[in-house]
Amino acid sequence: ECVSGCVCPEGLFDDGKGSCVEEKDCPCIHNNLWYSSGQKITVDCNTCTCQKGVWSCTGHVCYGTCMIYGSGHYITFDGKFYDFDGTCEYVATQDFCSDNNSSGSFSIITENVPCGTTGVTCSKAIKMFLGKTELKLENKDYKEIQQDIGDDVHYWNRTVGLYLVIEASNGVMLIWDKKTTVFIKLSPDYKGKVCGLCGNFDDKSNNDFTTRSGLQETNALMFGNSWKLSSMCPDVTQEIKPCDVKPHRKSWAEKECSIIRSEVFKICHSKVDPIPFYEACVHDACSCDSGGDCECFCSAVAAYAQECTKSQACVFWRTPDICPIFCDYYN
Repeated sequence: ECVSGCVCPEGLFDDGKGSCVEEKDCPCIHNNLWYSSGQKITVDCNTCTCQKGVWSCTGHVCYGTCMIYGSGHYITFDGKFYDFDGTCEYVATQDFCSDNNSSGSFSIITENVPCGTTGVTCSKAIKMFLGKTELKLENKDYKEIQQDIGDDVHYWNRTVGLYLVIEASNGVMLIWDKKTTVFIKLSPDYKGKVCGLCGNFDDKSNNDFTTRSGLQETNALMFGNSWKLSSMCPDVTQEIKPCDVKPHRKSWAEKECSIIRSEVFKICHSKVDPIPFYEACVHDACSCDSGGDCECFCSAVAAYAQECTKSQACVFWRTPDICPIFCDYYN
């Protein structure tokens, strides 16, 4: 007896779009988008080619990136997204992790201070220790301090657009927007050998909350507190929700930040989940209530735009009305 339905003739395959194709022409799927046979995409530092419905990728080991931005938002080297608001100096990342602390070559410290009146904190200054050289990035500039002991680690600095880039010979790179956003890039040699608020860079995000004493934590506050530099700083005991503290700012924050979930960023939504970035944006827009609220909002949207660019989705979101940059001046 006949059964109604659609099947492809023998030797042909359904291509997911209502047509039948030969095996060599089968498409591939990535982030809910279809790619035809032979098309290439870039994932991190690798190129993937669609072959007979399966991705074939190059095997390069990529640099890791940790991002700290806005009012205490962190994305670890392994992609874990969390919030931590502490007023102190904290170890962002370092390779002084084993019991024998003398074997490391670098350490990056973030100094967090309150921004706004709700209790959230922003990164005010970054200290970068490279051998016997200490670099302090603060007030849109940096200064170098030479210590008496340590190895010589060479570094270069350059300005790229809005960012100050410091690149060291030991495979550590720091990119700073001269405000509250910092990217730390590490060469693959450091995989599994670093520790701090940026996690351990071992390609597994479920163990990123490893405390200074080596314990696995599930709570971001306990984890963050363990990486403070001075025991004199108070521990953070509760997560701050600035929109609950300043409810009158909430609707403005949600309206402004809706750009992240709007058509403007549609090309990126399937590549990078907008929800955590939208929530971080609302959090920041509520919390920056003592001047600089537009700067907080712009930094939050720029963080999402940066992740989109990394995933091959370039979005032109700045306008004369929304976070303009005077390019002629910077050029």
